[in-house]
Amino acid sequence: MADRVLLKNPMPHQDPAVRRRNFSEVALGYTEEAALSEAARCLNCKNMPCVAGCPVNIRIPAFIKKVREGEFEEAYKIITESSSLPAVCGRVCPQENQCEKRCVRGIKGEAVGIGRLERFVADWHNEHCKDLPELPAQNGHKVAVVGSGPSGLTCAGDLAKRGYKVSVFEALHLAGGVLVYGIPEFRLPKAIVQKEIDTLKALGVEIETNVVIGKTVTVDELFDDGYEAVFIGSGAGLPRFMGIPGESLKGVYSANEFLTRNNLMKAYLEDSDTPVMKAKNVAVVGGGNVAMDAARTALRLGAENVYIVYRRSLEELPARREEVEHAMEEGVDFKLLNNPVRIIGYNNPLDRRDPRNGSVIGMECIKMELGEPDERGRRRPVKIPGSEFVIDVDCVIMSIGTSPNPLIKSTTDGLIVNEKGGIIVEEETGKTSREGVYAGGDAVTGAATVILAMGAGKTAAKAIDEYIMSK
Repeated sequence: MADRVLLKNPMPHQDPAVRRRNFSEVALGYTEEAALSEAARCLNCKNMPCVAGCPVNIRIPAFIKKVREGEFEEAYKIITESSSLPAVCGRVCPQENQCEKRCVRGIKGEAVGIGRLERFVADWHNEHCKDLPELPAQNGHKVAVVGSGPSGLTCAGDLAKRGYKVSVFEALHLAGGVLVYGIPEFRLPKAIVQKEIDTLKALGVEIETNVVIGKTVTVDELFDDGYEAVFIGSGAGLPRFMGIPGESLKGVYSANEFLTRNNLMKAYLEDSDTPVMKAKNVAVVGGGNVAMDAARTALRLGAENVYIVYRRSLEELPARREEVEHAMEEGVDFKLLNNPVRIIGYNNPLDRRDPRNGSVIGMECIKMELGEPDERGRRRPVKIPGSEFVIDVDCVIMSIGTSPNPLIKSTTDGLIVNEKGGIIVEEETGKTSREGVYAGGDAVTGAATVILAMGAGKTAAKAIDEYIMSK
């Protein structure tokens, strides 16, 4: 009999006044008692609408049933039938827009905390089970995976479970892609990512770092080396800028660079070899999850004032509600319905050697109002003439999206891309315009969510298996 309590069991968090100055994980996770209580809220629906909302089709009612029975390891096994990164997904997947959005309990009250339970199960396994999975029987076939982000790792894991010898080629010095360079430690501890990667290595996945496909080795050379198929999951690491005056000033970052310096290179540590500006007043332009990550990171670096500058209203913010709430609790100032016009730099005409020359001292913005809906149904922001004003800042972080890196296309014959640089694929298979080459994740869609990238990797793995076996 399901528990009829209308609200989820609350997730414990660090106090905002404390966490805004440290990089430890904000959400502390469920206790066993809370997990059992939350699992009891599941109705175990026969038609399982939640599963249809999951991009990797985890058997959600089945794993929650095992949690309710106290069989946490069995719950983990059910999750990992479908997902190679359960501890990651339990933390950063937008469940509220996917599986939980379809939960019947959400009709009257709150949906079951599916993501919180997935995190609990994965963390329980990592704490109590030290044995790594056994190496599957090998089938004698080789596949190369370009990129070790969520799509690449998922594709590699699914193929390894089928017996393929999989080699993952990563451009950076650490595996994990956006999971290690893009998402801050306080949202996704890097030890968690490494644990998931170690599990994949136990399945036989080989990971080679510091390999830039298109420069170190080409896709053509991978086929020459005996790989029978290639999956491209190289992400979307090319930052976008607004094209306004002042974007080349000292103190202007792309969110990609700012977060990479902190998350991957640990610039926030005193002994870090990678510097990052410790600014006093920071403006982050944008309203997505990456903007929230950048703003909250700036606070933790010691900024006194951090502003989110976004041209629409709070209702249109694309970031997860949870991340917006956490940012507000920590003291981020949301300047909504505003848009930057130019970034203002310091200039001392009397002393051209003044080291302050060329540094950010402010950002001019214009106020906006919402007009008619655009092609996607969102009300279009319209400038209010004469409403310009200046924010005093010494650092500006641009977080208005990223595009797929053009390197692979420019060095790989036969790949067709769209106007934004995304690789064009068959949606049902991930197959590209080139024989034996598949792609998925942000390299195809542009910047999107971790779980959607994982779903694309899973789709491509199935298609690659069918392609090689048919030969």
